[in-house]
Amino acid sequence: MRGQTLLLALAAILILGAAATWLAGSSLTAVRRQSVGPAPWAQAHTVSLAAGAQLRVEGWFLAGQGRGAILLLHGIRSDRRAMVGRARFLHAQGYAVLLVDLPGQGESMAPAVTFGLRESEGVRAALDWLRREAPGQRIGVIGTSLGAAALVLCRDCPPVDAVVLESMYPTIEEAVEDRLRMRVGALGKPLSRLLLWQLPLRLGIQPAQLHPIARLPEIAAPLLIAAGSADLHTTLAETQRIFAAAREPKSLWVVGGAAHVDLHAYAPAEYERRIGDFLERHLAEQASTSE
Repeated sequence: MRGQTLLLALAAILILGAAATWLAGSSLTAVRRQSVGPAPWAQAHTVSLAAGAQLRVEGWFLAGQGRGAILLLHGIRSDRRAMVGRARFLHAQGYAVLLVDLPGQGESMAPAVTFGLRESEGVRAALDWLRREAPGQRIGVIGTSLGAAALVLCRDCPPVDAVVLESMYPTIEEAVEDRLRMRVGALGKPLSRLLLWQLPLRLGIQPAQLHPIARLPEIAAPLLIAAGSADLHTTLAETQRIFAAAREPKSLWVVGGAAHVDLHAYAPAEYERRIGDFLERHLAEQASTSE
């Protein structure tokens, strides 16, 4: 009798655990669109782009002074407003800037959140538009977290001339396990497997399709990788592996004391100096020498 009771208790725990992880998966992949309100610049143009079946990209565009154009890509559960601070300092330096809501975020339409895979179709649409809007100019991209992964996972994206990747996860397995470990400790690894097996069922995606680190060598542009030293969502060791996988020319900026946060808001002066110098070398200086 005691053995039967134990088996029933274990079965109940498994059923409750499976139900809890299914609900967690529903939350993680759910689209939560929200209004972002008017642009904070009177001169900004509203952009609305078709990005594929059931996908749209909404954004703001600021024309520049011919020094280059930069696409800004925010993180998960966020929208273009998270990139306004970056847009302000870049536009002040003469760059054209396009801020977009990734599909399924902000005001952009998508059936589900896919952790960078189908969001990459929005990146492709935005880069195609930016190439047309700024013909002959060099193009840069700054992507944070989800935005960084979406850029790296983008197939057949137009080539770009400089890339900044902030706080990007290396593989979806590590991303899920890291986040669960922060909440439930050693149970993070087994629970992460219960979440990951839902990907094919919910989204038609295999985990191997969500390995930005494997696709990173395809980025041929000069690359700056930035991450916080105290980031537990993507650990410093994972960031160092990402950096090792990237092609030259590349540089790494570890932001001392920063967790998985907005690195521009955390260290604005240092961010603007480092990122500004990087873009100056690879966009603005190249633009002036080619004229």
